[in-house]
Amino acid sequence: MPRPEPATARGEETRQQIIDAALRLFEQNGYTKTTMRAIAGEAGVSVGNAYYYFTSKEHLVQGFYQHIQALHQQQVEQAPRSDSLAARWQAMELAFVDVAAPYHEFGGKFFAIAAEPTSPLSPFSDESRPARQASTTIMGNLVIGTDVKGDKRLMAELPNLLWLAHMGIVLFWVHDRSPDQERTRLLIRRTAPLVERIVALSRLRPLRPVLYPALDLIQDLSN
Repeated sequence: MPRPEPATARGEETRQQIIDAALRLFEQNGYTKTTMRAIAGEAGVSVGNAYYYFTSKEHLVQGFYQHIQALHQQQVEQAPRSDSLAARWQAMELAFVDVAAPYHEFGGKFFAIAAEPTSPLSPFSDESRPARQASTTIMGNLVIGTDVKGDKRLMAELPNLLWLAHMGIVLFWVHDRSPDQERTRLLIRRTAPLVERIVALSRLRPLRPVLYPALDLIQDLSN
């Protein structure tokens, strides 16, 4: 897995330098044809230094995933705070689109590899667990203090459910070729009130025979 975060500003700068170099080469030459030696040369560091921070290309991409999550968290924290789940969801997803915008072309070319179920680069893989947990934490913070009232079981599972919904947004974003990914932004704005409405409706007792089996299925598939 990626090495622990560097303890110095210089170390963090070198680490990010290697990630940026890798992304340039992945976009130019493709992921498969890019070697760690080429990445080290592009970054202006020794091969040994590149391997000190990242033990493989796969681990380097995991470092990129975690970097994106850290940027996303920072962007979310800077957004105006609201008690509305819809407003929070919209702000959170728009923040992701803004943070990920410089990597949109890379994301499209890289998707075929990350979408492979057995790939360690899949967002659902064990190797991606740290980045996935960081993203789920963002979703959990989204729920805390919101004024929407939902079924207790649903509220307990809501961070994970919101993460799955977020993956749907990311998939749409990857394929979005509209200027500034405006279609994705429209999807987010239209989805936000629906998310809040579904959570609020979950309190209705007649829906439980449908809601609870659905939650059971999601939990079973997640194990």
